Amino acid sequence: MFKKVLVANRGEIAVRILRACEERGLQTVAVYSEADRNALHVRYANEAYLIGPPPSSQSYLRIDKIIDVAKRAGADAIHPGYGFLAENDDFAQACIDAGIAFIGPSPEAMRAMGDKVTARRTMIAAGVPVVPGSAQGLRDDEIAAEAQRIGLPVLIKASAGGGGKGMRVVRTESELTGALGAARREAMSAFGDDTVYLEKLIERPRHIEIQILADSHGNVIHLGERECSIQRRHQKLVEESPSVAVDEALRQQMGQVAVRAAQAVNYTSAGTLEFLLDQNGNYYFLEMNTRLQVEHPVTERVTGVDIVKEMIAIAAGRRMRLKQEDIRAKGWAIECRITAEDPINNFMPSGGKITTLQEPTGPGVRVESGIYEGFEVSLFYDPMIAKLIVWGENRAEALLRMRRALNEYRIGGIKTSIPFHQQLLSSTQFMWGAFDTNFLEERFSMTYIERPEMEISAAIAAALVAHSGEQRATVMHHGGRPTGSAWKRAGGWKR
Repeated sequence: MFKKVLVANRGEIAVRILRACEERGLQTVAVYSEADRNALHVRYANEAYLIGPPPSSQSYLRIDKIIDVAKRAGADAIHPGYGFLAENDDFAQACIDAGIAFIGPSPEAMRAMGDKVTARRTMIAAGVPVVPGSAQGLRDDEIAAEAQRIGLPVLIKASAGGGGKGMRVVRTESELTGALGAARREAMSAFGDDTVYLEKLIERPRHIEIQILADSHGNVIHLGERECSIQRRHQKLVEESPSVAVDEALRQQMGQVAVRAAQAVNYTSAGTLEFLLDQNGNYYFLEMNTRLQVEHPVTERVTGVDIVKEMIAIAAGRRMRLKQEDIRAKGWAIECRITAEDPINNFMPSGGKITTLQEPTGPGVRVESGIYEGFEVSLFYDPMIAKLIVWGENRAEALLRMRRALNEYRIGGIKTSIPFHQQLLSSTQFMWGAFDTNFLEERFSMTYIERPEMEISAAIAAALVAHSGEQRATVMHHGGRPTGSAWKRAGGWKR
């Protein structure tokens, strides 16, 4: 096992990894920018080193500085967290060249799955279902013909991208030229690569992902699915495990496909296969995230597996102690991403000093945070400042527990996304699980006024559905009004 680990990240994920290292008995090293001198991860680590000015391009993205700190500190491993350099194969290779273990997949696997066009080819060869689309980057003069072959509507996607960057929906031929130019410009600005490809647009899908773990001894397992359909501009806001739209047969089928996909690129460490699930129960490979996911705690909570500790052990060359038959999910977990944004004002960023902080506690509640009272929230970085995770015996209990925890959460001095999450959990459609990736844009509004009787009705409906055999058939209609005895007993549609 390693002796000292450097965490090449900041915020709540840096603290999460530092805690896992401490529980492993490992010494820890933090790096920080000038804006993060007083950050929580800096205070938590055994050692901390300044690596540059606030802009990430001059600090957290500087491979040379991070490797230099690791050498000076005597770190024998680096964990990249997520974001920044987490999926940068050059960084992974630089660690290896410096004789430092990279706690993540190999550079070769990252390259194979990091480029979306290459990943599509690899998955097709492995027999993994993919969204109909182009198999390679296209020239402008090829786009129109390919769009006709696939059939409108289509999605233009940046080959090197993620997070919705370089992505445009095209529904008519007249939109194609403008959308293509905009996608290429955005992709070049964000990733330095304007290569794009086309995918058939799957209307009103669910976003389902499968967590996998793989060691260097050929063992690969999956940890079930996560539901990630609550998104705003392709950014996830709420995640849960399991999904109301996935039954046991589909879970095992998707899990086996995810394992096969990981084996196709000789993958090691933690990784996530993302899929689109259509209204008929068909699923299609979307992409693979070759890193730890923001939403990993919900999987940890229902399976009892500490994914970060497993990553550390795998990077040290150890054989996984877990086999597929050991994975038995229990209960339901939900995560709300707490961001420094104003949901009433179109999610505008909100920086400033945290004047008060009261975090929720109690049974089944977990908070992963990068802030404290008096901390200055910077606008230089991603607005996520904490994650609130709850667990319940079933979805109804998890929803009610999350409502309670959100009501307890107090962050003063800045605007946060807490009001958004409170509003979302008052939505009857969300309670029923009748949503898809377009739910927030098409069928949700922050202007809705809560009423106690509607809250009670929604909670009762959720509790009934959680124990009803009608559940999956209902939610697969993605927002269509549920029918059946359980629905009628709950009093019908209240919102």
